[in-house]
This record gives sequence, structure tokens and C-alpha cells, in this order.
Amino acid sequence: MQIEPLGDRIVVVRTDVEEVTKGGLFIPESGKEKPQEGMVIAVGTGKVVNQVFVPLDVKVGDKILFGKYSGTEVTIEDVLFLILREEEIFAKLKG
Repeated sequence: MQIEPLGDRIVVVRTDVEEVTKGGLFIPESGKEKPQEGMVIAVGTGKVVNQVFVPLDVKVGDKILFGKYSGTEVTIEDVLFLILREEEIFAKLKG
């Protein structure tokens, strides 16, 4: 099944959190925080501002940073997705 966001919405898959600290300590599942970093897998078409169409600044494949409590989590076919508005994205990661 494909997911196609509407307007200025973006579908993201969170990146995995490391299970071991730099010091070598194992982090149990209950101690992990949700990552605030993810990979864009689908984008909407954009939005209209003052009667002018504005396309989105992110594209499929971009790595992004977003707020801890941003977006809405949705599970489709056992995969957890996060649906965000473009304004909830803080930055694109490069390199």
C-alpha cells in the first residue's frame, strides 16, 4: 500500500536509536526516547499562501529533524509512520 500525503503534509519514518551508549552500556527498550530524526518517504504537493502556490522545501529521501511531540503517528501494515506538516520540521540533515 502506498501513502500519499495531501497539501503541506510529509510522511516520515523515524530512524533507529542506538541501543548501546558510547561507553558500551546497553539501553533497554523502556529507556529509549523516540528519535527526533527521520527519513522523508512521501511529500504532499505544497500549499497556497496569499493566492500563490508554494511547493515544499523537502523531498523524498531527505533526512530531517523535527520536534519531540510533532506530528501524528500512524501504523499501516505494521510500519509506524509519522505525518508532519512542513512547519513542524526544524532542519534538513546533510552529509
